[in-house]
Amino acid sequence: MIKRWNPSTVAAPIGMYSHLAHVPPGHELVVISGQVGALSDGSLAGADAEAQTEAVFANLERLLTAAGAQPQHLVKVFSMVAGTEHLTGFRAVVKRTFTRWYPDGDWPAQSLIVAAALARPDILVEVEAMAAVPR
Repeated sequence: MIKRWNPSTVAAPIGMYSHLAHVPPGHELVVISGQVGALSDGSLAGADAEAQTEAVFANLERLLTAAGAQPQHLVKVFSMVAGTEHLTGFRAVVKRTFTRWYPDGDWPAQSLIVAAALARPDILVEVEAMAAVPR
């Protein structure tokens, strides 16, 4: 089982994440490339960050399933948002998704950056992740 914790020697997390995540022996690391809010036909789920973030996390769930994993196997999540004006929509989806995925608050390690732009002007959110899958 992945151990996640926040030592008392540093300030508490400012969001839904853990400072540390330890992968025990007997797990394989799965790296998930940056996912954007694309639907199965390649079109974007919408023109706003909330719709795109919903699609991002749906895609992450599908990719985890394909790797034989589940959201609780996530060790690290790295999110990129194109502009501070899109943070509210992004954070709303993260809160809904993480509350569903981690009802006990055992969040994975997570980082978030706000970028001037992502790969295309219409892409507002991109999320990459790492999971530890039991062998």
